[in-house]
Amino acid sequence: MSPPAQGRVLLAYSGGLDTSCILAWLIEQGYEVYAFMADVGQEEDFEAARKKALSVGAKKFFLEDLKREFVTQLIYPAVQANCIYENVYLLGTSLARPVIARGMMSIAANEGCDYVSHGCTGKGNDQVRFELAFYGLKPDIKVIAPWRLPEFYNRFPGRQALLAYAAEKQIPVQQTAAKPWSTDENLFHISYEAGILEDPNTTPPNDMWKLTAALEDAPAEPENLSIEFKAGLPVKVVIADQTPLTDAVDIFLALNAVARKHGVGRIDIVENRFIGVKSRGCYESPGATILRVAHMDIEGLTLDRNVRALRDQFVTIELGRILYNGHFFTPEREFVTSAIPASQRTVNGTVRLKLYKGNVVVVGRYSDEGLYDEHQSSMDELGGFEPTDTTGFIQIESIRIKKWGQANARKGQAGVEPEDVYGSRI
Repeated sequence: MSPPAQGRVLLAYSGGLDTSCILAWLIEQGYEVYAFMADVGQEEDFEAARKKALSVGAKKFFLEDLKREFVTQLIYPAVQANCIYENVYLLGTSLARPVIARGMMSIAANEGCDYVSHGCTGKGNDQVRFELAFYGLKPDIKVIAPWRLPEFYNRFPGRQALLAYAAEKQIPVQQTAAKPWSTDENLFHISYEAGILEDPNTTPPNDMWKLTAALEDAPAEPENLSIEFKAGLPVKVVIADQTPLTDAVDIFLALNAVARKHGVGRIDIVENRFIGVKSRGCYESPGATILRVAHMDIEGLTLDRNVRALRDQFVTIELGRILYNGHFFTPEREFVTSAIPASQRTVNGTVRLKLYKGNVVVVGRYSDEGLYDEHQSSMDELGGFEPTDTTGFIQIESIRIKKWGQANARKGQAGVEPEDVYGSRI
């Protein structure tokens, strides 16, 4: 059999509009295309996706189950570090990319692929995440990014052109002219962007949201659960009176299910993409939202304050930025994540929670770590704490503040209006 004219390409295939059209277009250009799909927990008919890829023209189709790797190697460290981007986005898309890229590069190596390709747009973050991951794993790999090729984006300037091409090629797609937003789903979350969502003042239609119940439809009664942590990792979950769960994937799936029912985890934001463009995105991160609330709460009981402050200032912020910007396969990521186990050594205990109408409410927590002493902190007994000791503490703390106050007093003159804390006149 003669080799393909242009070479063999492994395409990151989602089964959606973009990658289905890209698959057909790459074949038009003379490439032999293999399709790669990662099972990272998305609700997908994988058999239908396989048939679709092969019907469009893919020579082979590969499906890799990466759910456990996704949970244990990406999601759980992010939970331990309380990772968040711009104080609101829990990084669901960002977290999945290193896992998908690693699985994809393994197949590319085994199948002798000359190129890898993806369907990421030229304005988004994912093109950066995927390609930096590819190069971190195999520095000499060649990447085809259709949305950055003039011959592709001039031919397909928007979603309507893709829909027309899909119709011409008889490619079945879920996306329609009536619902032109783009989605990305995995075990951690689902994202929505593009189409009518590009107007940040447009309210998402009710039928857009896939995972979580609307608050109006959520149960009128709250539901209780408990999460046990060891070294900052969830090791046991009990929902209501159900059987305790201890497997990592089972825990996450169960938290997703109960959170979805109660409308937990929806956000609608405008974020700053790595390339400098502002973007409106809508996200549903149900189970992840519960875990973050519970983990932050048990840290309050078990984690030393200075360790927590250093972790918040260094690991939480930096790892969130590293993940968002696609710098996972880098020396800085290895350096930052090496600090996580040490910070979580004492984070052991159980958090009790209540879910109600989109809210995750902590109703109690307990631990044997011993950093919290209810007798010492009690207002009703001394508990080994001598109140007189605080006098000296305050005197030492006041030294510099008194000097600052004296200096300000020397500068002041009669009739001069005092300044407020921001430096403007009162």
